[in-house]
Amino acid sequence: MASLNVLVVDEFDSERLLEAALRQHGCEVLTLRLKELNMLQIVQTLHPDVVVLNLYTPSEAVLKTIVDINHSYSLPVVIFAEDQQTETINKVIKAGVSAYIVDGLEPKRIKAILDIAIARFKEQHALKEELKKTKTQLEDRKLVDRAKAILIKSQGYTEDQAYHALRKLAMDRNIAIGEMAKNVISMAELFNK
Repeated sequence: MASLNVLVVDEFDSERLLEAALRQHGCEVLTLRLKELNMLQIVQTLHPDVVVLNLYTPSEAVLKTIVDINHSYSLPVVIFAEDQQTETINKVIKAGVSAYIVDGLEPKRIKAILDIAIARFKEQHALKEELKKTKTQLEDRKLVDRAKAILIKSQGYTEDQAYHALRKLAMDRNIAIGEMAKNVISMAELFNK
């Protein structure tokens, strides 16, 4: 965990156990009070490796900020909280929190908790990227099939000829075949109006 940059957002004015434990493990730590910050703006400015919150319960505003952080910066978020209601836990998971630790802020456990949260975050991030890639490929395939149908109907091509025509057009223009298929579909829609 050496040299991790950690943004700690602390709702409590405690002895800063969290900060001390993180520093003990070689982390660079900036601790801020929850009331005095725009978390998204600070993440944008500091680019921490992980955000750790110490709260009684995550408010709707905090959860929205976590969603925004995950959307814009994609980094692990760990919450230490007292609230163990199922509804809160479901909201936290939906917001994309990597670890939600209820009533468990023990300095000796912090390193393991952060390591697990970061590993879990990386695994989830990889799965999301793979899902996004798969969805894009599926969408491109649907577009290519529609474009091939247009070329078959309008040009009298076979399915194989239509595919090769699309592929050649895409290569000549140095664009992806899915993008070329969109162009063919758009042109066909324009001429059929």
